[in-house]
Amino acid sequence: MMTPSPDAASILVVDDIGTNVRLLELLLSSEGYRVHGVTSGMAALDAVATEPPDLILLDVMMPCMNGFEVTQQLKSNPATRHIPVILVTAMDEEDTCVKGLAVGAEDFVSKPINKQALLLRVRNLLRLKEYSDFLANHNQRLEKEVNIRTEELRNSYADTIYLLTRAAERRDVGKGSHIKRIGYYCQMLAVALGLDEHFQEQIFFASALHDIGKIGIPDAILLKQGPLSAEEWQIMYTHTTIGAQILAGSNTSYIAMAKDIAQSHHEHWDGSGYPKGLLGDAIPLAARIMSLCDVYDTLRSSRPYKKSIDHAKALKIIFEGDERTHPSYFDPTVLAAFTSVSDQFAAIYDREATVNAAA
Repeated sequence: MMTPSPDAASILVVDDIGTNVRLLELLLSSEGYRVHGVTSGMAALDAVATEPPDLILLDVMMPCMNGFEVTQQLKSNPATRHIPVILVTAMDEEDTCVKGLAVGAEDFVSKPINKQALLLRVRNLLRLKEYSDFLANHNQRLEKEVNIRTEELRNSYADTIYLLTRAAERRDVGKGSHIKRIGYYCQMLAVALGLDEHFQEQIFFASALHDIGKIGIPDAILLKQGPLSAEEWQIMYTHTTIGAQILAGSNTSYIAMAKDIAQSHHEHWDGSGYPKGLLGDAIPLAARIMSLCDVYDTLRSSRPYKKSIDHAKALKIIFEGDERTHPSYFDPTVLAAFTSVSDQFAAIYDREATVNAAA
C-alpha cells in the first residue's frame, strides 16, 4: 500500500459499518490519499471541525444522524460549505438523488461501490476543489494588495493635506489648534448626519484646508490687530477663491472635497454668503457642515479683532443670531444635527485648549 504524502489530499470516510470504512480507507490510501474514517454523523462533524478534509465520502443510511442531515449541516456552515461531499447510498431512487442535491451534495456513488467510478468522482471533485481554493486564495491576495495600496494612497493624501496645512499655519498664527478642532467637529457632524465612513474620513482631513487661501492675503490684513476696514474685508473674502485655485485640478476625492470646502464654507443657506451667493443645496454638503463648525470655533476663539466667548454664548448666537451671524445662514438639517452633538463640540474645544495650554 502506498504511503500518503503529507501534501496529499485528505478524505474523510463516514459509514456506520466499520468494515465499509476500512475497505474505503484501504482503497483510497492505495491511491496516495490521506484517509480518516469515522462511524457516525456526529463523529464526522467533530472530525471536520478539528481538521477539515479536502473531500468527504458520506454514507446516507446511518442511525441518529443520516447523510442528508450531516450534509445539510456542513453546507449551512460558511467554514465547511466548500468541502465537496460524495453521498454513498444503496438506494437508486431518483428522489434520493434529488434530496441529496437539495441539501448540497456534489455527487453520488451507489453500493456496491465500483472502484473506478469512485476514483474518477474523487479525482474530479478534488480537482474542482483545488481550483476553487486557488481562486479563493488568489482573491484574498488581491484584496490584501488592494487594501495595502488603498492605505498607501490614504496616507499620501493625508501627508499632502498635512504639508499644505503647515504652509497655511505659518501665515496665520494661532490657527493650528483651530484646524485640529475643525477636523473633529466636521467628522462628528458627519456621523450625526448619518453619512458613510468614507465621507467622515474625507471631511476630517479635507476640512483642514478650508483657509488655505489665506496664503494669498497680505500680512497687513491677515495679521492686523483690530477690526478690518470694509476694503480690507473685501480682500479677506478672496481667500475662498484663492483656496479653490490652489486646490483645483486634483483628481483625488480628498482634495476635491477640500476645494469645495475652501471655496464655499462662507456661503449661506439663505444665499447671502460669498463668494458666489450660492443658495441652499447648491452649496456642497461638506461646505455646509464646515460653515457651522467654523462659526462655532471662531466664536469660541480669540482673534486680533475679537475676544473668545463661552459655549453657551456661542450656541445663543448660532441659534438666535447677532450682528454678524444668523441661523438662516445654516442648512437646517445640519443645524438640527449640531443640536444633538453640541455638548461634544464643547468637549472637543476644552480638550484641545487643555492640550495646547500644557504644550
